[in-house]
Amino acid sequence: MKVRVQLFAVARQAAGQEAVELELPDGATVAALRERLAAQVPQCSAMLSRMMIAINAEYAADSAVVPPEADVACIPPVSGG
Repeated sequence: MKVRVQLFAVARQAAGQEAVELELPDGATVAALRERLAAQVPQCSAMLSRMMIAINAEYAADSAVVPPEADVACIPPVSGG
């Protein structure tokens, strides 16, 4: 299945694009999505372990299954004052 992943903040800057399209097998988990994203966008690989993944506007654990046609977002940690 194809999944479009929206990138935000430093992830968007590192990748040089606002979204990437990943090919994942049916029943893939968020952990598999992270691995595929790291392989396809190596500029983001160092920060992926600290990023939250949201599926259909809800944060998802690495064990969560990514459903077909899901709205997926990759959200880096936020800091500031």
